[in-house]
Amino acid sequence: MKQNRVDRIFAALKDMGLTQMLIVDPMSIYYLTDVFVAPFERFYGLLLRGDGKHAFFLNKLFTVPEEVGVEKVWYSDTDPAMEMVAKYVDKEAPLGVDKELKARFLLPLMEMGAAKGFVNASLAVDETRGVKDNEEQEKMRLSSHINDMAMAEFKKLIHEGITEKEAADQMMQIYLNLGADGFSFEPLVAFGANAADPHHAPDDTMVKPGDAVLFDVGCIKDGYCSDMTRTFYFKEVSEIHRHIYDTVRSANETAISKIKPGVLLCELDKTARDLIDAEGYGPNFNHRLGHFIGLSEHEYGDVSSTNQNRAVPGMIFSIEPGIYLTGDTGVRVEDLVLVTEDGCEVLNHYSKELEIIG
Repeated sequence: MKQNRVDRIFAALKDMGLTQMLIVDPMSIYYLTDVFVAPFERFYGLLLRGDGKHAFFLNKLFTVPEEVGVEKVWYSDTDPAMEMVAKYVDKEAPLGVDKELKARFLLPLMEMGAAKGFVNASLAVDETRGVKDNEEQEKMRLSSHINDMAMAEFKKLIHEGITEKEAADQMMQIYLNLGADGFSFEPLVAFGANAADPHHAPDDTMVKPGDAVLFDVGCIKDGYCSDMTRTFYFKEVSEIHRHIYDTVRSANETAISKIKPGVLLCELDKTARDLIDAEGYGPNFNHRLGHFIGLSEHEYGDVSSTNQNRAVPGMIFSIEPGIYLTGDTGVRVEDLVLVTEDGCEVLNHYSKELEIIG
């Protein structure tokens, strides 16, 4: 196991008054062990104990490396898995549980009195994962570098007669050619008025002159995700659309300029939102400014008007303001940023100058 990450989780558990936790989220287990299993309906868990008597619960169908740095407890489909788990839990202490622990597993533990009490301790893991160590930071840089290169290729796909879906269908091969392992999420490709839907799925809409061409895309490299949005215009752009683009870009860059350790995340959201509101488009920016990212494309934590947490060195999150005019156009400009000791590092380097393509 990655002991430094385990130690950080235990520091957080100690603040909660806990000495043990049962983790079941496959990504969190991967974060600690470098082992990834998709358990489907079967129980899969990692019990962490302050006395070091950790246990890794595995169905015999799962395949894991010979040495994972923790005791493996194997069970078959006909074994009483939760009774086996209960034997490893300290009954005299409360048990921290993962928010992903299903009721069909949690309730038997509660009925058996497997622990003195049960506490949702997910924040101990979520907030630890939210602050990336040096190894993770390097992997995030690489994933974003590939995404930058991919964006340069994606814009070349756009020509007269192409549809959103036809463009999206070519993206996986471009990522693979650049060294990515796959998508971090299905690519969002939106032309014209479709760009006013922040979660538009590519369809048979054909690009036409004057359309926004929005790419919200990301890849996975060595387990870590990238995410970036750029908005282009096809052949021409109206003055109104240019002004909207400039407003969104300014909101993105102004919010990024405020990032440093100690800044309230809600203040970053307010910075971008106030700028967009001042241009008369406040109601058209209808989502939070950003989300955390790492092993998953959306991790616990966000940059929103309600998040009173402060930025900490090692956090990586998106800054993605947007303006969406139903039936007309949509613009979003998104970068990933890493909070550093004295400011931030923008992980994306693809230009934010407005480009007319095609």
